[in-house]
Amino acid sequence: MLAPPPIISVSNLSKTYGSGFKALKGINLDIKRGEIFALLGPNGAGKTTLISIICGIANLSEGRVTVGGHDINSDYRAARSLIGLVPQELHTDSFETVWATVSFSRGLFGKPKNPAHIEKVLKDLSLWDKKDSKIITLSGGMKRRVMIAKALSHEPQILFLDEPTAGVDVELRKGMWDVVRGLQASGVTIILTTHYIQEAEEMADRIGVINKGEIILVEDKAGLMQKLGKKQLTLHLQQKIEAIPPALAPYKLQLSSDGRLLTYDYDTKGERTGITSLLTDLRNAGIHISDLDTTQSSLEDIFVSLVRAP
Repeated sequence: MLAPPPIISVSNLSKTYGSGFKALKGINLDIKRGEIFALLGPNGAGKTTLISIICGIANLSEGRVTVGGHDINSDYRAARSLIGLVPQELHTDSFETVWATVSFSRGLFGKPKNPAHIEKVLKDLSLWDKKDSKIITLSGGMKRRVMIAKALSHEPQILFLDEPTAGVDVELRKGMWDVVRGLQASGVTIILTTHYIQEAEEMADRIGVINKGEIILVEDKAGLMQKLGKKQLTLHLQQKIEAIPPALAPYKLQLSSDGRLLTYDYDTKGERTGITSLLTDLRNAGIHISDLDTTQSSLEDIFVSLVRAP
Protein backbone atom coordinates (compact mmCIF):
# COMPACT_ATOMS: atom_id res chain seq x y z
CA MET A 1 0.00 0.00 0.00
CA LEU A 2 1.30 3.45 -0.91
CA ALA A 3 2.12 5.77 1.98
CA PRO A 4 -0.13 8.85 2.08
CA PRO A 5 1.50 12.03 0.75
CA PRO A 6 3.16 14.24 3.39
CA ILE A 7 1.03 17.13 4.65
CA ILE A 8 4.10 19.40 4.44
CA SER A 9 6.90 18.92 1.93
CA VAL A 10 10.06 21.07 1.94
CA SER A 11 12.42 20.61 -1.01
CA ASN A 12 15.93 22.10 -1.38
CA LEU A 13 14.95 25.10 0.74
CA SER A 14 17.53 27.84 1.27
CA LYS A 15 17.25 31.30 2.82
CA THR A 16 19.91 33.94 2.26
CA TYR A 17 19.55 37.45 3.67
CA GLY A 18 20.63 40.62 1.91
CA SER A 19 23.76 40.71 4.06
CA GLY A 20 24.82 37.40 2.51
CA PHE A 21 24.09 35.41 5.67
CA LYS A 22 22.72 31.96 4.79
CA ALA A 23 20.15 31.14 7.47
CA LEU A 24 18.97 27.88 5.85
CA LYS A 25 20.93 25.61 3.50
CA GLY A 26 19.31 22.97 1.28
CA ILE A 27 16.59 21.83 3.69
CA ASN A 28 14.63 18.71 2.69
CA LEU A 29 11.90 17.67 5.09
CA ASP A 30 8.55 15.86 4.89
CA ILE A 31 6.01 16.03 7.72
CA LYS A 32 3.51 13.18 7.90
CA ARG A 33 -0.19 13.87 8.33
CA GLY A 34 -1.27 13.48 11.97
CA GLU A 35 2.19 13.22 13.54
CA ILE A 36 3.82 15.29 16.25
CA PHE A 37 7.17 16.41 14.87
CA ALA A 38 9.70 18.13 17.15
CA LEU A 39 12.41 20.33 15.68
CA LEU A 40 15.38 20.59 18.05
CA GLY A 41 18.20 23.07 17.70
CA PRO A 42 20.24 25.63 19.64
CA ASN A 43 19.48 29.35 19.42
CA GLY A 44 20.19 30.69 15.94
CA ALA A 45 20.01 27.24 14.33
CA GLY A 46 17.25 28.30 11.93
CA LYS A 47 14.17 26.80 13.63
CA THR A 48 12.06 29.96 13.61
CA THR A 49 13.21 30.95 10.10
CA LEU A 50 12.11 27.55 8.75
CA ILE A 51 8.71 27.81 10.44
CA SER A 52 8.26 31.40 9.21
CA ILE A 53 8.88 30.33 5.61
CA ILE A 54 6.50 27.35 5.79
CA CYS A 55 3.84 29.64 7.30
CA GLY A 56 4.37 32.25 4.57
CA ILE A 57 5.67 34.95 6.92
CA ALA A 58 9.17 35.01 5.39
CA ASN A 59 10.20 34.47 1.77
CA LEU A 60 12.42 31.61 0.67
CA SER A 61 15.47 32.24 -1.53
CA GLU A 62 15.53 28.84 -3.24
CA GLY A 63 13.47 25.66 -3.19
CA ARG A 64 9.81 24.83 -2.79
CA VAL A 65 7.34 24.29 0.06
CA THR A 66 3.92 22.68 -0.27
CA VAL A 67 1.28 22.48 2.45
CA GLY A 68 -1.56 20.03 1.84
CA GLY A 69 -0.46 19.95 -1.80
CA HIS A 70 -0.65 23.77 -2.14
CA ASP A 71 2.51 25.69 -3.07
CA ILE A 72 3.21 28.24 -0.32
CA ASN A 73 4.09 30.90 -2.94
CA SER A 74 1.72 30.37 -5.87
CA ASP A 75 -1.24 29.20 -3.76
CA TYR A 76 -0.58 31.15 -0.58
CA ARG A 77 -4.14 31.58 0.73
CA ALA A 78 -5.05 27.91 0.41
CA ALA A 79 -1.77 26.82 2.02
CA ARG A 80 -1.95 29.35 4.86
CA SER A 81 -5.59 28.50 5.68
CA LEU A 82 -4.45 24.99 6.68
CA ILE A 83 -1.95 26.36 9.24
CA GLY A 84 -2.28 27.65 12.78
CA LEU A 85 0.83 29.31 14.23
CA VAL A 86 1.65 29.92 17.88
CA PRO A 87 4.74 32.16 17.82
CA GLN A 88 7.42 32.22 20.50
CA GLU A 89 6.61 35.79 21.57
CA LEU A 90 3.25 36.55 23.16
CA HIS A 91 1.58 39.07 20.83
CA THR A 92 -2.04 39.80 21.61
CA ASP A 93 -4.20 42.80 22.47
CA SER A 94 -3.94 43.04 26.25
CA PHE A 95 -7.20 44.93 26.74
CA GLU A 96 -9.41 42.62 24.68
CA THR A 97 -11.32 39.77 26.30
CA VAL A 98 -10.32 36.19 25.60
CA TRP A 99 -13.57 35.58 23.68
CA ALA A 100 -13.18 38.70 21.52
CA THR A 101 -9.54 38.10 20.58
CA VAL A 102 -10.08 34.43 19.63
CA SER A 103 -13.25 35.24 17.66
CA PHE A 104 -11.45 38.06 15.81
CA SER A 105 -8.63 35.67 14.79
CA ARG A 106 -11.20 33.39 13.13
CA GLY A 107 -12.54 36.34 11.14
CA LEU A 108 -9.05 37.17 9.86
CA PHE A 109 -9.12 33.93 7.87
CA GLY A 110 -12.49 34.81 6.32
CA LYS A 111 -14.28 32.11 8.28
CA PRO A 112 -17.95 32.70 9.18
CA LYS A 113 -18.77 33.16 12.87
CA ASN A 114 -19.01 29.89 14.76
CA PRO A 115 -19.50 30.47 18.50
CA ALA A 116 -19.82 26.72 19.11
CA HIS A 117 -16.30 26.12 17.71
CA ILE A 118 -14.82 29.00 19.74
CA GLU A 119 -16.52 27.61 22.85
CA LYS A 120 -15.09 24.12 22.20
CA VAL A 121 -11.56 25.49 21.68
CA LEU A 122 -11.73 27.53 24.90
CA LYS A 123 -13.08 24.57 26.87
CA ASP A 124 -10.43 22.21 25.46
CA LEU A 125 -7.74 24.68 26.57
CA SER A 126 -9.30 25.20 30.04
CA LEU A 127 -9.99 28.85 29.17
CA TRP A 128 -13.79 28.80 29.27
CA ASP A 129 -14.04 30.36 32.73
CA LYS A 130 -11.69 33.13 31.52
CA LYS A 131 -13.67 33.93 28.34
CA ASP A 132 -14.77 37.37 29.60
CA SER A 133 -11.40 38.22 31.22
CA LYS A 134 -9.10 40.79 29.65
CA ILE A 135 -5.84 39.26 28.39
CA ILE A 136 -3.82 41.65 30.59
CA THR A 137 -5.20 39.98 33.74
CA LEU A 138 -4.03 36.47 32.78
CA SER A 139 -0.91 34.59 33.87
CA GLY A 140 1.87 33.83 31.37
CA GLY A 141 0.71 30.23 31.01
CA MET A 142 -2.89 31.31 30.36
CA LYS A 143 -1.74 33.89 27.78
CA ARG A 144 0.10 31.12 25.95
CA ARG A 145 -3.10 29.06 25.92
CA VAL A 146 -4.93 32.05 24.43
CA MET A 147 -2.29 32.14 21.66
CA ILE A 148 -3.03 28.46 20.96
CA ALA A 149 -6.79 29.19 20.96
CA LYS A 150 -6.23 32.00 18.42
CA ALA A 151 -4.20 29.63 16.22
CA LEU A 152 -6.99 27.03 16.37
CA SER A 153 -9.84 29.50 15.81
CA HIS A 154 -10.01 28.87 12.03
CA GLU A 155 -9.90 25.06 12.34
CA PRO A 156 -6.42 24.46 10.85
CA GLN A 157 -5.16 20.98 9.95
CA ILE A 158 -1.60 21.87 11.03
CA LEU A 159 -0.45 23.61 14.21
CA PHE A 160 3.02 25.11 14.62
CA LEU A 161 4.16 25.65 18.20
CA ASP A 162 7.38 27.71 18.40
CA GLU A 163 8.90 27.06 21.86
CA PRO A 164 5.41 26.51 23.34
CA THR A 165 6.54 26.03 26.94
CA ALA A 166 9.34 28.62 27.14
CA GLY A 167 9.00 30.32 30.52
CA VAL A 168 6.11 28.05 31.54
CA ASP A 169 6.37 26.20 34.87
CA VAL A 170 6.52 22.40 34.94
CA GLU A 171 2.87 21.91 35.98
CA LEU A 172 1.56 24.11 33.16
CA ARG A 173 4.00 22.47 30.76
CA LYS A 174 2.45 19.07 31.48
CA GLY A 175 -1.00 20.59 30.96
CA MET A 176 0.18 21.92 27.60
CA TRP A 177 1.38 18.44 26.61
CA ASP A 178 -2.10 17.06 27.39
CA VAL A 179 -3.63 19.74 25.15
CA VAL A 180 -1.23 18.87 22.31
CA ARG A 181 -2.02 15.15 22.60
CA GLY A 182 -5.74 15.94 22.48
CA LEU A 183 -5.23 17.99 19.32
CA GLN A 184 -3.30 15.15 17.69
CA ALA A 185 -6.10 12.74 18.61
CA SER A 186 -8.54 15.05 16.78
CA GLY A 187 -6.42 14.77 13.61
CA VAL A 188 -4.28 17.91 13.83
CA THR A 189 -0.64 17.61 12.66
CA ILE A 190 1.67 19.34 15.16
CA ILE A 191 5.16 20.72 14.61
CA LEU A 192 6.90 22.09 17.68
CA THR A 193 10.30 23.63 18.23
CA THR A 194 11.81 23.20 21.64
CA HIS A 195 14.99 23.39 23.70
CA TYR A 196 13.75 20.74 26.11
CA ILE A 197 14.86 17.19 25.35
CA GLN A 198 12.24 16.04 27.88
CA GLU A 199 9.53 17.78 25.87
CA ALA A 200 10.60 16.13 22.62
CA GLU A 201 10.90 12.77 24.36
CA GLU A 202 7.47 13.14 25.95
CA MET A 203 5.60 14.47 22.93
CA ALA A 204 7.12 13.70 19.55
CA ASP A 205 6.64 10.80 17.15
CA ARG A 206 9.67 11.96 15.15
CA ILE A 207 12.46 14.40 15.88
CA GLY A 208 14.53 16.55 13.55
CA VAL A 209 17.76 18.23 14.60
CA ILE A 210 18.77 21.50 12.93
CA ASN A 211 22.08 23.26 13.42
CA LYS A 212 23.65 26.19 11.55
CA GLY A 213 20.81 26.21 9.02
CA GLU A 214 21.10 22.52 8.12
CA ILE A 215 18.99 19.51 9.08
CA ILE A 216 21.52 17.12 10.63
CA LEU A 217 19.15 14.21 11.00
CA VAL A 218 15.50 13.21 11.17
CA GLU A 219 14.64 10.08 13.11
CA ASP A 220 11.81 8.50 14.98
CA LYS A 221 11.93 9.24 18.69
CA ALA A 222 13.16 5.86 19.87
CA GLY A 223 16.21 5.95 17.60
CA LEU A 224 17.20 9.48 18.50
CA MET A 225 16.62 9.18 22.23
CA GLN A 226 19.00 6.22 22.16
CA LYS A 227 21.64 8.60 20.81
CA LEU A 228 20.72 11.42 23.16
CA GLY A 229 20.46 9.29 26.28
CA LYS A 230 24.07 9.80 27.32
CA LYS A 231 25.02 10.71 30.85
CA GLN A 232 28.37 11.46 32.39
CA LEU A 233 29.53 10.19 35.75
CA THR A 234 32.23 12.27 37.44
CA LEU A 235 34.30 10.45 40.09
CA HIS A 236 36.20 12.57 42.64
CA LEU A 237 39.30 10.67 43.75
CA GLN A 238 40.69 10.59 47.30
CA GLN A 239 44.23 10.71 45.93
CA LYS A 240 45.46 11.94 42.58
CA ILE A 241 46.62 9.37 40.06
CA GLU A 242 49.16 9.82 37.26
CA ALA A 243 47.46 7.55 34.73
CA ILE A 244 44.44 5.30 34.27
CA PRO A 245 45.38 1.64 34.95
CA PRO A 246 45.26 -0.55 31.79
CA ALA A 247 42.66 -2.82 33.43
CA LEU A 248 40.17 0.08 33.25
CA ALA A 249 40.70 0.71 29.51
CA PRO A 250 37.32 -0.85 28.46
CA TYR A 251 35.48 1.95 30.31
CA LYS A 252 37.12 4.67 28.17
CA LEU A 253 37.57 6.89 31.22
CA GLN A 254 39.00 10.39 30.99
CA LEU A 255 41.41 11.70 33.61
CA SER A 256 41.47 15.40 34.50
CA SER A 257 44.75 17.29 34.13
CA ASP A 258 45.18 17.48 37.91
CA GLY A 259 44.71 13.68 38.22
CA ARG A 260 41.84 14.04 40.72
CA LEU A 261 38.75 13.47 38.52
CA LEU A 262 37.68 10.58 36.33
CA THR A 263 34.76 10.93 33.94
CA TYR A 264 32.75 8.05 32.49
CA ASP A 265 30.14 8.35 29.71
CA TYR A 266 27.31 5.84 29.79
CA ASP A 267 24.01 5.22 28.04
CA THR A 268 20.91 5.66 30.19
CA LYS A 269 18.80 3.71 27.71
CA GLY A 270 21.01 0.63 27.69
CA GLU A 271 20.21 -2.45 29.72
CA ARG A 272 23.39 -1.99 31.75
CA THR A 273 25.16 1.28 32.53
CA GLY A 274 28.35 -0.47 33.64
CA ILE A 275 28.60 1.73 36.74
CA THR A 276 28.47 -1.13 39.27
CA SER A 277 31.27 -3.06 37.60
CA LEU A 278 33.28 0.16 37.14
CA LEU A 279 33.14 0.91 40.87
CA THR A 280 34.21 -2.67 41.66
CA ASP A 281 37.12 -2.51 39.19
CA LEU A 282 38.24 0.88 40.55
CA ARG A 283 38.34 -0.56 44.06
CA ASN A 284 40.31 -3.60 42.81
CA ALA A 285 42.76 -1.21 41.16
CA GLY A 286 43.29 0.55 44.50
CA ILE A 287 41.53 3.77 43.41
CA HIS A 288 39.29 5.20 46.12
CA ILE A 289 36.49 7.69 45.52
CA SER A 290 35.54 10.56 47.81
CA ASP A 291 32.41 11.65 45.87
CA LEU A 292 30.60 11.17 42.57
CA ASP A 293 27.97 13.03 40.57
CA THR A 294 26.16 12.62 37.27
CA THR A 295 25.26 15.11 34.55
CA GLN A 296 23.05 14.73 31.50
CA SER A 297 24.60 15.87 28.24
CA SER A 298 23.21 19.32 27.49
CA LEU A 299 21.40 19.89 24.23
CA GLU A 300 24.32 22.05 23.10
CA ASP A 301 26.75 19.16 23.80
CA ILE A 302 24.59 16.83 21.79
CA PHE A 303 24.45 19.20 18.84
CA VAL A 304 28.20 19.65 18.93
CA SER A 305 28.71 15.89 18.91
CA LEU A 306 26.17 15.46 16.08
CA VAL A 307 27.77 18.22 14.00
CA ARG A 308 31.24 16.77 14.52
CA ALA A 309 30.16 13.23 13.76
CA PRO A 310 31.64 12.00 10.47
